[in-house]
Amino acid sequence: MNEEPHEGGKPASAPPPAPSEDPSPTESADEARAESPAEEPGPYPEGTPCWLDAQLSDVEGGKRFYGELFGWTFQEGEGGSVWARLDGRPVAQLGRKADGRMPTVWTVYFATPDIQTLSRRITAAGGQLVVAPYPVAELGRAALVADPEGAVFGLWQARRHPGFGLRHAPGTFVWAELYTRDTTGANTFYGGLFHHALFAPGADPDFGRADVTDVFPAEMPPHILAHFRVTGLDEALGTVRRLGGRVQAPPFEASYGRVAVVTDNQGASFALLER
Repeated sequence: MNEEPHEGGKPASAPPPAPSEDPSPTESADEARAESPAEEPGPYPEGTPCWLDAQLSDVEGGKRFYGELFGWTFQEGEGGSVWARLDGRPVAQLGRKADGRMPTVWTVYFATPDIQTLSRRITAAGGQLVVAPYPVAELGRAALVADPEGAVFGLWQARRHPGFGLRHAPGTFVWAELYTRDTTGANTFYGGLFHHALFAPGADPDFGRADVTDVFPAEMPPHILAHFRVTGLDEALGTVRRLGGRVQAPPFEASYGRVAVVTDNQGASFALLER
């Protein structure tokens, strides 16, 4: 696992809104897949970041912010949530917080073919089950878990929704970084869970770890930070400020690119990566 800097949200205490069962208000899921097969790339290997969503107080405000920052378009989902799309393909979800006391946060989900077994392995390794596996319509099964230091992440067992229809492109997910105070323990925990995705021959992981104090104050809790790719970091930071967001950590160099940590206009943290 890599050892470079960045930042992320606070641990979530409840699951994010479920993805919409129908990706379009005017066409069936089967019709959408037939017209745009690239949207369904197939299940991601276990341990691969495969999806992310944001818990927001104001979903409409989130649509305005991320739509202008990344060029996303949106389709209505269930429970006030929306699917974010780029070039017609799903890249993220914005959901409304069920409880205003919940953190405003981006959550990264890791793929697994067997969410029950992986959940048991996580607790056996010293992690916690925050929200037990639950079905999301016909799309798959989700869970929220925490590592031994309390960094929260999601699990996704795909059925009809494999996850990202587009990633690594400008305006989409490109990297997840764990900020931890125990890098040795993180190596053991995540290396044991996701050894193949991280270390198998030919592996090209989208996940690394760094000491939290490399970028953040010592009191910052451990967390996993989602990174979105941009083509011009300085220009993107200007857009973040103009839209009411703020810069938490100014640009710095990492082995995988030039990075800055920001929050949106509702306080959800994420990183921008130029490479």
